[in-house]
Amino acid sequence: MYLLEVKDIRVLYGKAMALNGLSINLNPQELVGAIGPNGAGKTTLLRAISAVVPVQGEILFNGERIDCRKPHEIIRMGVIHCPERRQLFGEFTVSENLEMGAFLRNDKEEIQRDLEHVYNLFPVLKMRHTQVAGTLSGGEQQMLAIGRSLMGRPRLFMMDEPTMGLSPLVKNDLADSIVDIWKSGITVLLVEQDASLTLELTQRVYILEHGKIGMEGASSELRDNEEVKRVYFQLA
Repeated sequence: MYLLEVKDIRVLYGKAMALNGLSINLNPQELVGAIGPNGAGKTTLLRAISAVVPVQGEILFNGERIDCRKPHEIIRMGVIHCPERRQLFGEFTVSENLEMGAFLRNDKEEIQRDLEHVYNLFPVLKMRHTQVAGTLSGGEQQMLAIGRSLMGRPRLFMMDEPTMGLSPLVKNDLADSIVDIWKSGITVLLVEQDASLTLELTQRVYILEHGKIGMEGASSELRDNEEVKRVYFQLA
C-alpha cells in the first residue's frame, strides 16, 4: 500500500487551473522529487496535500482519505510541510521556534528526545539556541525551518525549495542532511528548482508541467533522458 496516493486532483485559483488531473504516489520510506518550472504547480501540490487549498479529487495517506480533513488533523497524522521561504517566527529564539514545531504534541520526554535529534543533525542550532531567528544566516534559517518541521515527528516530510538562495557549500551540506532524514526512516517528498540536485538525491522524480505530470521515472534514468538534458541542463 502506498503511504501517499494523490488521485486526479484539481486545484483552482479563481478561474486559473493550478493543478489539472494530477496523480502521484509515494511508497513508505521513499525519497521522491518533484521538479518543474515556475508556475508548474509544485508548491500547489504540497499545499493541496496539506489541505491549505481546496481540492477536487482524492488524496490518501496510509490508505485513509485526507482531502476533506483540516490542516491540523493532517499534521497529527504525521504529514508535515516545510514551506518555501522558511516562514519562521523571526522575533522568537531558535529554541522557541523548535518548540512551536511540537505544539500539537504533549509527550514531553519524546519532544526532548526529538529536540536533541535536531541539535545533532544541525549542531549550529544548538550553539545558537538563544539567538533570535531573524538574525540567523539564510542557511541557518533553513536548518531551523527543517528542524521545526522535524519536531512534528513526520511520517511524510514535504520540503518546498529548501536550498533556494543558498550558497553551493551550504546547499551541499543541506542536501546531506535531507538524505540523513530520509535514511532515518522518514518518507520525503522534495520540491526543488534545482533539477540536478533533485535527480542526484532522490530515487524517483515527477516532472510537473502546467499543473500536470509531464514525465516521471527513476532519477537515474531521467538523468540520462535527452529531453530532460535539453530542458534542464542545456546538454542536448
